[in-house]
Amino acid sequence: MLHAELLAQIPLFDTLAAEDLEALASRMTERKFNAGQSVFAQGDQGSSMYVVLSGAVQIFLPGAGDEPRVVLKDSRTGEYFGELSLFDDKPRSASVEAVVDTTLLELTREEFGDHLSKSKNAAMAILAEMAERLRETNAMLSQRAARDVVKEIEENLTWGQRLADKVAELNGSWSFILFLLALTGVWALANKYLGTPFDEYPYQFYNLALAILVALQGPLIVMSQNRQSMKDRATAETDFRVNLKNEVGIESLLREVGAMRAETNKHFEVLERMARSERVRAEIPIKKPGGPLGPS
Repeated sequence: MLHAELLAQIPLFDTLAAEDLEALASRMTERKFNAGQSVFAQGDQGSSMYVVLSGAVQIFLPGAGDEPRVVLKDSRTGEYFGELSLFDDKPRSASVEAVVDTTLLELTREEFGDHLSKSKNAAMAILAEMAERLRETNAMLSQRAARDVVKEIEENLTWGQRLADKVAELNGSWSFILFLLALTGVWALANKYLGTPFDEYPYQFYNLALAILVALQGPLIVMSQNRQSMKDRATAETDFRVNLKNEVGIESLLREVGAMRAETNKHFEVLERMARSERVRAEIPIKKPGGPLGPS
């Protein structure tokens, strides 16, 4: 796969023109890593992004002491990581290690910035993509993330879907088992003691009815199980959105607290300098005009 085609699959670059993709691809450097070799470690200064050309890497959080590492993701051919390092020089938030012999394409911040300075269209496309991400983040923060998705799904069910859920609920109960046992007993006794049996042993009509019942139950139960899986996925997505919103909110609070702490420290420094100046002025005697220092 061409380097430009790999770049086109990255959301940050998918709006760039073909010539910009080719220009950025020509600025990327191939770097080879052996299996088990570290690409970078958590806390390293970030200055480039990587695209997996071949092989696979593992992104993880190192364990403290003897604790095992926490695996975040396994990236394979065509996937990327470290793209935010193109815009800031913050330390790496995780470590990356090659799982097998791997070839990565590296795009440094210097090469990326040099291309943007020469291509106005590329710069505007990148800014538009970043603005779209910021708009999505603002929309997520401005709306309520917690929703009762199960209730919403149940309110929009058709009568057939409700019937399938009821059948699945009934089949998984002792009431249904006891009902079948009682029906079987009544059916056998009725055909034994009635003068003219309507379904003699071996009860072929009854077996046919049970076979039809089982044939209908199977698809209905599977339909209900699929719907339950859909509810579970919707619940998991809602939980993810809630956690993400909380995380972004906490980060915003931490930034505000940090800014407030810095501002408070500045005020304390100003007050301390003022108090020091007052002490110095109080300790230095006032010089009288035309006379030596000291009391008269």
